[in-house]
Amino acid sequence: MLHHAAPALFALFVWWAGTGVVLYLDSLPARTFRWSLAGSLAALAASLYGLILSADGTRIADAYLAFGCAVALWGCLEMTYFMGLLTGPRKAPCPPDCGGPRRFLLAIGTSLYHELAVVATAALLVLLTWESPNPVGLWTFTVLWLMRWSAKLNVFLGVPNLHGDWLPDHLRFLQSYMGRRSMNYLFPFSVTIGTVAAVLVWMEALALGFEPFRPVGLTLVAVLLVLAVLEHWFLVLPVPDEALWTWAFKPEARRKGEDRRIPPGQRWQVERCPTRLR
Repeated sequence: MLHHAAPALFALFVWWAGTGVVLYLDSLPARTFRWSLAGSLAALAASLYGLILSADGTRIADAYLAFGCAVALWGCLEMTYFMGLLTGPRKAPCPPDCGGPRRFLLAIGTSLYHELAVVATAALLVLLTWESPNPVGLWTFTVLWLMRWSAKLNVFLGVPNLHGDWLPDHLRFLQSYMGRRSMNYLFPFSVTIGTVAAVLVWMEALALGFEPFRPVGLTLVAVLLVLAVLEHWFLVLPVPDEALWTWAFKPEARRKGEDRRIPPGQRWQVERCPTRLR
């Protein structure tokens, strides 16, 4: 039982604390971003080293190290986007009456460089850990990458809870690319595929006959999948998920977010033009 309970709690804590740290640093004044980015780049290098170090290990500690380093690596990449270091060629709101393929291409342009950096990082991890006995780091990064893409597509297509107030001031224009709908056609597929994947990984983690390393590593990845599916549900259910990270926002940022928050009674309203916020 310890091979499942301990890694499950560890994955939950890393997810919660890692998200909170990124939100906290993003809510600080822009003048602090250079120091945050310098620290994140150092953490990125340390995370890559940790992934290389743990790739050939099959101890329980190696599974934890690989998981933690992969999450830290992902958090560093997210910070390069939210703090403006790696975004995309387009830094302007979506033009009025823009829809269809053109709106999608413009939306991609807002984060193109960042997405390419993520793809390059994933390719680097494949090269560094290819045929290694410890794939936990690669599995973790892949889950974060694919489920993040799924969440971004759902936000683009339209969901009730956009959390635009979580964006730094210099990225507020991204709200014009977000749709507001009670549901979109992709969402059921996203949560179903994510749930099935989580169940399959859980079943493998709970199977008997493995050395301790394997169930620990699979449990870490399974919990991360469950949390990723939960984050998808946060996009459509009237749940105050921001309460999980209240500590991560500066007081003035929390007040600004409350001023911008859409009244609860309007969250489920389907707009006739869901391609952007008013």
